[in-house]
Amino acid sequence: MYQRILVPVDGSATSMRGLDEAIRLAKLTGGQIRLLNLVEDPTMSAGYASFGAYAGEVLPMLRSAGEEILAKGRARAAEAGVAADSQLFEGLGTRLADAVEQEAQRWGADLVVLGTHGRRGASRFFLGSDAEQVLRSSPVPVLLVRMPQGATAAA
Repeated sequence: MYQRILVPVDGSATSMRGLDEAIRLAKLTGGQIRLLNLVEDPTMSAGYASFGAYAGEVLPMLRSAGEEILAKGRARAAEAGVAADSQLFEGLGTRLADAVEQEAQRWGADLVVLGTHGRRGASRFFLGSDAEQVLRSSPVPVLLVRMPQGATAAA
């Protein structure tokens, strides 16, 4: 049960809480973790073609930041005695839900564990919900891990 656990991480306290829960599950089941970080092309996410001139400088910085987040996550898992590897996913205009769906299928994940803010009402409407999109499109079960009430989501 749950031998291959996919964990999207972005370095935030919310995503690290999801990772901690995935580590606990992997320890209980003897499973392994794959960390996933999505690097988006800034020209696509910003919607400005003129931003493309900066992409040559910005994209390598985003890749480097993503690799650092993944390295910290792997170290966190290793410290707990859980096998973990990682995948830096680069997508032009790719939503997190699409990246998770593709990686879950490619890697053969049994479960996706995702930290979530648990926003409701207008704040969720205006900010969107990556967690909801992942939940709707994932080919495997999804465990959403919320921050404790009153906790801040700062990294």
